[in-house]
Amino acid sequence: MNTSVIYALAAAALFGASTPLAKVLGTEVPPVLLAGLLYLGSGVGLLLARCIRDRSWKRSGLSVGEWPWLVGAIVFGGILGPVALMFGLTRTSGATASLMLNLEPVLTALLAWVVFKENADRRIVLGMLAIIVGGIVLSWPSGQAPGVSHSLLGPLAVAFACFCWAVDNNLTRKVSASDALYIAGAKGLFAGLVNCTIALMLGAQWVPVQVLTPTLLIGFLGYGVSLVLFVLALRGLGAARTGAYFSTAPFLGAGISILVLGESVSWLFWLAAAFMIIGVWLHLTESHDHTHQHQPLEHTHRHIHDEHHQHEHVGNEPAGVAHSHTHQHLPIRHNHPHFPDIHHRHTH
Repeated sequence: MNTSVIYALAAAALFGASTPLAKVLGTEVPPVLLAGLLYLGSGVGLLLARCIRDRSWKRSGLSVGEWPWLVGAIVFGGILGPVALMFGLTRTSGATASLMLNLEPVLTALLAWVVFKENADRRIVLGMLAIIVGGIVLSWPSGQAPGVSHSLLGPLAVAFACFCWAVDNNLTRKVSASDALYIAGAKGLFAGLVNCTIALMLGAQWVPVQVLTPTLLIGFLGYGVSLVLFVLALRGLGAARTGAYFSTAPFLGAGISILVLGESVSWLFWLAAAFMIIGVWLHLTESHDHTHQHQPLEHTHRHIHDEHHQHEHVGNEPAGVAHSHTHQHLPIRHNHPHFPDIHHRHTH
């Protein structure tokens, strides 16, 4: 299996588990403060891990032109998105919110296709339509979940969070060749500080240690490590495909809500799940193969010497060992199955 696919599925598993766990914490922590603490756990944990890895603090390695993309990703994905999700979790069940998150890959793919000109073929479009239908069914008030408001406000808030993360995914794709730990850590730290500050200004009380510790841990794993893996997957799959694999996250979250939290669901939930499963299957079984032209390119990322990396070295790095340095790609025309990764962002 492609390593990037494994990264995407692992990211999905971690994030999917965080949603119902965050709902449990949400009974004691205000939504904005909870979002801030989750991202704070992510940012602090990842930046500490980066310092340990490098044995010191190192510069980001981002170019001047990449910073606007990262700042935009922080605003949409680190501030607006989590606040909307935490608000939605207070007005809908954890299982429903988990499956509603399947709208994120749909919106990610639409933005990647329409705005950022990433390829999306018929199978991707059909999968998106199936997931949209599932989201509509899931949003329909059924009155079956006790103790939860049956208005559309909760699902709409979760849908808006999905849109914010879709924007975030496409902006992060622009900087995905850079250090994944720095990108994810910077997003988490900045978003966490801003959200915690807003929450405290709105009158939220700081949480006790017995609540703070698990919240930061969930944030580190479900938002931090998950985001690092997501960035690594973006390098190899592009935004739309990574979003498709990541759409398996809500099914794990829904399973935890049903099995662990004991939430009840209606027949509409299972009908929506069927549509979403079909959509995810169409995404995961998509293949893309055609003759394409590589333009000259210079960038830095971890790589081995393969058909796309045939450059010479000043040092003595072994060809079969992964290493990182600035290198140039010469023009090449060939045919092989590929995804819109950092080497295949050509037009169609």
